[in-house]
Amino acid sequence: MGKSYTIAVIPGDGTGPEVVDEGLKVLECAAKKHDFSLNFKHYPLGGEHYMKTGEILPDNVIGELRGMDGIFLGAIGHPEVKPGILEKGLLLQLRFELDQYINLRPVRLYEGVSTPLKDKGPEEIDFVVIRENSEGLYAGAGGTLKRGTADEVAIQESINTRKGVERCIRYAFEYCRNRNRKKKLTLCGKTNVLTFAFDLWERAFYEVAKEYPDIETDYAHVDATCMWMVKNPEWFDVIVTDNMFGDIITDLGAMIQGGMGIAAGGNINPEGVSMFEPIGGSAPRYAGKQIINPLAAICSTQLLLETLGEQKAASDIEKAVKKVLKDDLKDVAAGKMGYSTAEVGSLVADYIKTD
Repeated sequence: MGKSYTIAVIPGDGTGPEVVDEGLKVLECAAKKHDFSLNFKHYPLGGEHYMKTGEILPDNVIGELRGMDGIFLGAIGHPEVKPGILEKGLLLQLRFELDQYINLRPVRLYEGVSTPLKDKGPEEIDFVVIRENSEGLYAGAGGTLKRGTADEVAIQESINTRKGVERCIRYAFEYCRNRNRKKKLTLCGKTNVLTFAFDLWERAFYEVAKEYPDIETDYAHVDATCMWMVKNPEWFDVIVTDNMFGDIITDLGAMIQGGMGIAAGGNINPEGVSMFEPIGGSAPRYAGKQIINPLAAICSTQLLLETLGEQKAASDIEKAVKKVLKDDLKDVAAGKMGYSTAEVGSLVADYIKTD
């Protein structure tokens, strides 16, 4: 037996546990085939746990997670918990505490999946968004004055440090080089209005670019980026951007690649522990019905294995997902797949075994 990895599993809320089960099924199949072992440690964090205990993310859990080889997250969001409590107290807190400063979002249209973009196919929709994941408007800096009055003031500050910006940009250049597709890196920002923050981003971008003469660089305002993602997505190879803009354009990316059902992402700390998750929410109205598409969760296990260095196992997962999408599923939307959630996971696992 080869290497052994310990993976923290946070199934979360709603349909999270259902898609996590299928991700684990596929992970175990890939590990067995490629002679490494996976030890899973489950954590019942999320809305149900919060309502029962009042705990969101206990300190002892944070300490344990630091020692893991990876984290696999289902989905967070409970209809009986006020919006923002779990998102800030669990998701953002995990990213900040574990310094997962990169959000990695492949935007890839697979054969057999429809896109709302006319005359665009898999060749045109294949790029990656690298989003700074620990600063910007999500850092939580700001406050209010005279709350609830006619004179109320609300301030939300975007925090951008040279360290935070440069390490994200440097990661993007390295990723673009290793991806070795078009070798083109686009900085997405708003230099004409956000003149302080994006002056820093732009200066750091072009200074680091001098160390990567093999990478073509360009710049696009975030509004132009949105337009070109719809009109000419083939122009992009790798996009690097700040936290807020990255949050917005990756949801647009999910739609042009076919929907949330196949969109996966990673929260990466290249020097520490990283967390992988499907992009879609907990979808509580579908919980327990076995109709949600698990492929986004399964694709996130592919990213997990890539980050661990298990490239062959990750490649097998992607090939199996491609085959399921091309040959088996009628649609990627919930309830329209022609198979149950568990059956889709089993299809992927079976293709891995027989490939």
